[in-house]
Amino acid sequence: MSEPAVHPAPGAQLDETRRRRDQRAWCWYDWANSAFPTSVITVFGSLYLTTVAKNDALAAGQACPTRNALVGCNITAFGLQFPAGSLFDYLLASSTLLQVLVLPLAGAIADRTQRKRRMLGLFAFIGAGATALLALVSGTNWRLGVVLFIVAVTGYHASVVVYYSVLPEIATADERDRLSSRGWAFGYLGGGIALALNLATYLGRDALGLSESAAVRVCFVTAALWWAAFTLIPLSRMRSYQPPQGSERGLAVLTGGFRQLSGTLRNVRSYPLTLCFLAAYLIYTDGISTVSNTAVQYGDLELGLASSTLISTVLMVQFVAFVGALLHGWVAGRFGTKRTIMGSLLMWTGVIAVAYFIQAHHELQFYAVAVGIGLVLGGTNALSRSLFSQLVPAGEEAEYFSVYKIGERATSAVGPLLFGAVGAATGSFRPAIVSLVAFFLLGFVLISLVPVRRAIRAAGNPEPAIV
Repeated sequence: MSEPAVHPAPGAQLDETRRRRDQRAWCWYDWANSAFPTSVITVFGSLYLTTVAKNDALAAGQACPTRNALVGCNITAFGLQFPAGSLFDYLLASSTLLQVLVLPLAGAIADRTQRKRRMLGLFAFIGAGATALLALVSGTNWRLGVVLFIVAVTGYHASVVVYYSVLPEIATADERDRLSSRGWAFGYLGGGIALALNLATYLGRDALGLSESAAVRVCFVTAALWWAAFTLIPLSRMRSYQPPQGSERGLAVLTGGFRQLSGTLRNVRSYPLTLCFLAAYLIYTDGISTVSNTAVQYGDLELGLASSTLISTVLMVQFVAFVGALLHGWVAGRFGTKRTIMGSLLMWTGVIAVAYFIQAHHELQFYAVAVGIGLVLGGTNALSRSLFSQLVPAGEEAEYFSVYKIGERATSAVGPLLFGAVGAATGSFRPAIVSLVAFFLLGFVLISLVPVRRAIRAAGNPEPAIV
């Protein structure tokens, strides 16, 4: 069977000066949106919404424990009762269901209309606006918080799909690893600075004359303003890099998007190697997200570390990941993206193995493992993003990246379930953390079997010098 024709990437058609300007502006969206996952999702969102839900249970006359919102403290939604402490977990799951509907259609419309600048701005400002409105959530009205959070997280992921799809349009095949790594590093730096500012507000709330609730709500507004304000920088440079594939206007854009998506779904089986890489990515990225999300729990419940140590570790990882992402881009430029990702997965395996042996209450050992996590955290994801951009057919980038993000979100529950099940069965989180090695080893084996050059050619894309 003959190879498909190779089409030059849109990024190769821009002159170098214009391309560099667009690339610098593009990286600013990583900086802008990182305030949301670090400050809102990771730190303040879950704790605050759980507290508000617990207040609702108390107002209903329930006797809630002082610390544990999972025992004797139920709330009701849609006629169902569940523990207040489970609210955020259910919230993340339900938001994923909405994203399954929104993201593919958004990607199809972005590809068909090529109005990516407008769509990125729309989703980013919707997400930032909903985040700012979380400041209205207080007392017992956790249901308002649920709606606003779902809108915010959906806006975030939809904007990221559009943002990712611009990468191959402003970078040649040989530039994508470096650019993706730089953007990811910039995102960790921005997210770390935003989180540091918000933590300073929260910890210094007494000096500012703020209650604990008011301080958290100020942090929501700060994260939203950070996200919205810095989004203006990439929007100032973005333009249409490819001609639109349809001429629909108004509501007809939706039907055109459905047609576009239908055609892509019919043709996706023509790119089995792309799907093989995606399968490998979804396995090891689940391991990455699980380690990131359970590290604080491991340090708290298994190692008995102080909250101040855990907070400082979260901050430190953000800044170490900045260095790690840049380092991965440099290594990929010399040894190839696939080899660098495989090496990174082996490093993940080693770091987790070392985490098993951390002594209880030993802060320095925990910090050392956190440094190891930071070094591989940003780089693995950055190179996965750039490599996937090489494996998708031109003109369908946003649609494929919507599948990339949905798959990432849909499989993200497997790792925590394994972690929790092993911990419950053994009575210790040490074997639970080691069990996550399986994700990285399986991902390593699967990605080693993907012939990357052949996959790039099959997608009709030009090959970089080193892969």
